[in-house]
Amino acid sequence: MTNQKKYAPAEGFLFTDQYQLTMAQLYFRLGLHEQHVQFDHIFRKYPDYDHAAAGYCINAGLESLVDWLRNTHITEHDIDCLRGHCGPGGDRMFQDDFLDWLRQEGHYRKISLRAIPEGRVVHPNVPLTVVHGPLAICQILETSLLNHLNYPILVATKASRVQHAGRNRPLLEFGIRRAQGFGGNVGARAALIGGADYTSNVGISHALGYPPKGTHAHSMVQLFLALGMTELDAFRAYAKAYPDNCILLVDTVDTLNSGVPNAIKVFEELRKEGHDPRGIRLDSGDLAFLTVQAAKMLDDAGFTDAAIVLSNELDEMVIWQILEQIDEEAPRVGIDPETIVNRLVYGVGTKLITSWGAPALSAAFKLVGVYKDSEWQPAIKVSESIEKTPNPGYKNAWRIYDDRGYATADVLSMGDEDPGDMDPLVLRHPSDESRTRTLNTSGISNMELLLVDVMQQGKLVYDWPSIEQIREVKNKDLGRLDTGVKRLVNPHVYHVSLTPRLWEMKQRLIRLTKEKEKK
Repeated sequence: MTNQKKYAPAEGFLFTDQYQLTMAQLYFRLGLHEQHVQFDHIFRKYPDYDHAAAGYCINAGLESLVDWLRNTHITEHDIDCLRGHCGPGGDRMFQDDFLDWLRQEGHYRKISLRAIPEGRVVHPNVPLTVVHGPLAICQILETSLLNHLNYPILVATKASRVQHAGRNRPLLEFGIRRAQGFGGNVGARAALIGGADYTSNVGISHALGYPPKGTHAHSMVQLFLALGMTELDAFRAYAKAYPDNCILLVDTVDTLNSGVPNAIKVFEELRKEGHDPRGIRLDSGDLAFLTVQAAKMLDDAGFTDAAIVLSNELDEMVIWQILEQIDEEAPRVGIDPETIVNRLVYGVGTKLITSWGAPALSAAFKLVGVYKDSEWQPAIKVSESIEKTPNPGYKNAWRIYDDRGYATADVLSMGDEDPGDMDPLVLRHPSDESRTRTLNTSGISNMELLLVDVMQQGKLVYDWPSIEQIREVKNKDLGRLDTGVKRLVNPHVYHVSLTPRLWEMKQRLIRLTKEKEKK
């Protein structure tokens, strides 16, 4: 059994980086620790899946972050850990007065949070999460916030791409065995948000109100063979145990000469007993070729509705290629490709749960504002790479829809601006001063605010939607996204822009910061 006391600090308030705590103590020493500030969580670029970059992301992870925030506070065990930490010279890193303050204030009950809801399509440089609160506590929060949010976004985005590539056929998330620890739970939930219909993960399925899905392993057939029985015996045993949920894995011995024929025999026996066989699973070999051949064999035997579940290292690009091959090969055996595609189910494991090809989101949590003299003062980081310079100040994020009802731009404005009052609406590129865009009111059908209030002073002020409701939001957003932006390869660039006032304020801060540092 895990020593819960030993590992408790790793999951609670101390689930952060060391430098967050050293900065917090510095702020405490300077009397700045209670300074009210704003941090923005953004990502800088879309995931690049081995040169097949996404053109959008799907937001996810917010509910688990907020649940952690509301239930996390520093403990005496945490205080003891920090008290015992010494530097290279033997001196304590954290002093008693700072630890006494942490004992009283080491919680997130003074944090306010605005966020873009889960399931929404999101884009680079638009704040996904906006955090207000005391400087030291916000600083400590950075690491955990990024950890809670970045990975689910990657998995939800990957799931959406897989669903799109698979022509919206049922998608099963099979990745828990290949996931990084308990990230398998977070990843499964994110996959359900992004496009998976079900997951094989039993615990998270029941927690979220979904029936877990699965078939059987090769080991079941291997066992029967090792005991002197046959593949057919294994199939019959499985069918007897699960007569109304019988999906047989047919590639343990010989897919076309043994597996599929034996499955058909069992299906015929089930049908005579009044049961409806569910289908077969293919997990190795040339999946496109085997799918076409298996479909013909099942059709010839009268099982035209039997599903064909495909698995084995699938992702959006592999599925895309499989379907292209099916489209070409099916007519050669006299089958309409669409009838095959309409019976497919995808079991996607490793490459979904690990966000294969894009293992990390290029996200950041940056200080953008300080509340001073009864008003917000913008803060900026001037980077050598201009695209890494954050957009400062208290802002709003808007989505602009064109006259077709399609999303045409996300716009960041000053907190007191309403782009709806601007005609024409001039949009500035966040970092390239030569690039502008002008939209006339006649070409705009709608504008909506993206950020919503989630927490105020630690209190939840947001009603959590169900996974089904989140999926509906995602599907609606994708339906209002240009097809070119959703391409799996070389997607069209979606516009993220600043209002002229925000752009000018950003440029002014950059100039002032550089001039100040020259003195």
